[in-house]
Amino acid sequence: MVEWLVAGLGNPGEEYAHSPHNVGFMVVDRLAEGCGARLKRKQSRALVGQVSIDGVSVLLAKPQTFMNLSGEAVQPLLEKNSIAPGNLIVVYDDHDLPWLALRIRPRGSAGGHHGMESVIRSIGTMEFTRVRLGIDFGRGRAEPEYLLKPLGREQRKQLDGFLDQAAQAVVSIISEGVEMAMTKHNRRAQGEKIEEE
Repeated sequence: MVEWLVAGLGNPGEEYAHSPHNVGFMVVDRLAEGCGARLKRKQSRALVGQVSIDGVSVLLAKPQTFMNLSGEAVQPLLEKNSIAPGNLIVVYDDHDLPWLALRIRPRGSAGGHHGMESVIRSIGTMEFTRVRLGIDFGRGRAEPEYLLKPLGREQRKQLDGFLDQAAQAVVSIISEGVEMAMTKHNRRAQGEKIEEE
């Protein structure tokens, strides 16, 4: 029986594979690699793979609906596998956080992220864990041209270790609980505004 669903948000298609908007996909792929698995099976409009994390059965998923309709894959996955929203972890890019900042939150609004808006609307609650990955280079607003454009070579090099950190944060949530994971993995970047939980 699957106990957790970890959904990384992104857009399907090779042209988006290395874009800032796809870091959620990248983290889920990194988790799968660490468990010796690949996400190849199709289920509920997502690519999925079942893995064991610290002895716990976890379904990793990459919705193939495109970002703004992510909830249309996440909700059926929860229902089909009898997973409560409290055991959902959504991993996604956040332009409100500086580049390579990581924030775990146990609940909250979508913050203007259309993929998260879709998930919240589809499952009917904000009470699920999210891992937010900072993609703001300090250039102002998150324009689609930036979000969907491939990262440069130097940025991809910087991203590599960050993906490992984010994958470890997900493992920590599952094995130690969200509060401990927040203590261990949340890092506030210099100048980052303080949020209310």
